[in-house]
Amino acid sequence: MADQHSPRSLIVTLYGAYGRERPGPLAVAELIRLLGALGVDAPSVRSSVSRLKRRGLLVPARTEDGAAGYGLSPDARQLLEDGDRRIHDRRTPLLSDGWVLAVFSVPEAERGKRHLLRSRLTRLGFGSTAPGVWIAPARLYEETRHTLRRLRLDPYVELFRGEHLGFAATAEAVATWWDLGGIAKRHEAFLDAQEPVLDSWTSGREPGPEEAYRDYLHALDSWRRLPYADPGLPMELLPEGWPGGRSAVVFAALHEVLRDTGALFAQN
Repeated sequence: MADQHSPRSLIVTLYGAYGRERPGPLAVAELIRLLGALGVDAPSVRSSVSRLKRRGLLVPARTEDGAAGYGLSPDARQLLEDGDRRIHDRRTPLLSDGWVLAVFSVPEAERGKRHLLRSRLTRLGFGSTAPGVWIAPARLYEETRHTLRRLRLDPYVELFRGEHLGFAATAEAVATWWDLGGIAKRHEAFLDAQEPVLDSWTSGREPGPEEAYRDYLHALDSWRRLPYADPGLPMELLPEGWPGGRSAVVFAALHEVLRDTGALFAQN
């Protein structure tokens, strides 16, 4: 999570949490105010906005009063909508849901796209079963399709749905397809950082808008990567004592306690 709490990451988190609710773009001055509450200085905000603009995620626009601002591009809105399903999905994964397979072949002359495909599938939560063959829970199909089309990688990929029939037991196989130990450590790091925050807000403390906004944005910025690193495997395939369920409960509680109060500061 090297990019966690970077100015660029916090800007994306801000738009996902509160920016989409506004009828128009966010003024640059407002971005500086809101990121300043998170400890980000104005030059860092401006340079990060420029990078997000170059990536096609933010588009320049004027607010109703004529101030310079930035809104979300259609691609960015799709990314955030896909992210909503990951971030707030509390459904219990079932083994009977099956799997989605991504099988790709990239010509040697375009090997840069091979690297892009691997990195993007990894970021979507896929595990690797063999060279050019990647697997994820079937519920990730729609987001995978959106992402590969947006990046114009779909001509190189075929997607399939199915079940795992062997020869290894599925619980043994998933331990080779994903780094479950590494994913567990990320959940534990989230819990170490955010359980004390939740305890402080649920022990009689009244959240003020700015403090609630700050704690919520930091929690969301930390959490929103985890549902991508962790593909959401059925419990029967996971090691005993898996921390993913507990970290999801902690984030959901923080969302419930802080999100709306933080909006009073974000939309002031």
